[in-house]
Amino acid sequence: MAREPLVIAHDYLTQRGGAERVVLALARAFAGAPIQTTLFEPGDTYPEFGDVEVRTTPLDRIALLRRHHRLALPLLAAAVQRTRIDADVVIASSSGWAHGFRTTGRKIVYCYSPARWLYQPGAYLGQHASRSTRLALAVLGPWLRRWDRRQARSADAYIACSSVARDRVRAVYGIEAEVVHPPHSSGAGGSEHRPAGLSDTALDGAGGFDLCVSRLLPYKNVDAVVTAFATLPHRLVVVGAGPEQARLRAMAPPNVVFLQHLTDAEMRWLYARCASIVAASFEDFGLIPVEAASFGKPSVALRWGGFLDTIVEGVTGILFDEPTPTAIADAMRRCRSMRWDAEAIRAHAAGFSEEAFLERLTAAIERATGALPRASRGRP
Repeated sequence: MAREPLVIAHDYLTQRGGAERVVLALARAFAGAPIQTTLFEPGDTYPEFGDVEVRTTPLDRIALLRRHHRLALPLLAAAVQRTRIDADVVIASSSGWAHGFRTTGRKIVYCYSPARWLYQPGAYLGQHASRSTRLALAVLGPWLRRWDRRQARSADAYIACSSVARDRVRAVYGIEAEVVHPPHSSGAGGSEHRPAGLSDTALDGAGGFDLCVSRLLPYKNVDAVVTAFATLPHRLVVVGAGPEQARLRAMAPPNVVFLQHLTDAEMRWLYARCASIVAASFEDFGLIPVEAASFGKPSVALRWGGFLDTIVEGVTGILFDEPTPTAIADAMRRCRSMRWDAEAIRAHAAGFSEEAFLERLTAAIERATGALPRASRGRP
């Protein structure tokens, strides 16, 4: 087989999130480029991946691992390291694994964060992690950290998704990374469809509803958001899935509704009709406020990390200082008391378009390596 001009790599395609959106943007930009990943579960990620050639590792033959990728943790390093990508350039979209694929050409890493579960296990796993998970990380952690740093050094260039990711890459790997913010892809103006699981009763409350879009993981602090709404008169719609789901549903007050696995048209329906979005997570970038901004909607978010890159306080949203129910509830009340300029919010979102992302990314790669094959580019 002839050496390919460009291949896109990603950790695993088993969920829906901002990182998977970035991979789709890359696939549109570099039309025809295949995607190399470890696991691929089409029903649990975006349907657009069905239009792209996706290559997987032998682990993908195990259905249980495709459905629960965290169970593959002891096996992923070996699976990645045994996979060689024969290409002039590999763009590795990575938060822990894809930067480890062996390549015959140049490797460019677009990094969301060094692996949280390796370098911030307490924040990532939370207090409810199982004993077996903690034991596995305690045993494998030292070896995996050595492996991870060695793979980082194999890259020709690192590009970080945000200023906080850049700082973490510097601290963990000693690598200086250029910052290129990822794009929003909400598609404001596209078709809308009301989510099937959302009843009239769920939305019937004072002041409409607010929106929380998040994977249900401990460091996302969705529990604090849910608790805050026990003291607020309006509704909260939580969109997301993850290991915290059962616990969050059990603790939620009656004015909180949970949805998951929504289509883009259903997400557009929610963005267009919510009063604001709320996020209390320790984010490396903070994509959801930008998606909401493309609809002219303000954000209420934690004053931390990526949200500092994506929210202009007082113009596109409000920041609170700690992820506690009291701080979140106070910030939500302030948000409701303010008059927001929807056009100014939309103008801010325009700076995070897919076109702007691709222009900045290709320029950063060419500055770092001069290696991006122009013939492979598609249209944004």
